[in-house]
Amino acid sequence: MIGWDMSVALALGDALGVPPLAMAELLPVIEAVMVAKFNEQMDHSHGGKTG
Repeated sequence: MIGWDMSVALALGDALGVPPLAMAELLPVIEAVMVAKFNEQMDHSHGGKTG
């Protein structure tokens, strides 16, 4: 996984009533963790790195 579509994530936040400034601050941090964990999980499930 490379990353999220930030325009879609911002639109989702808007639809949920989350202030755009909060989304702009939080999304990059959340995305980085989610992508790292997703990639780690993919590595483990496909016989890649073991830790």
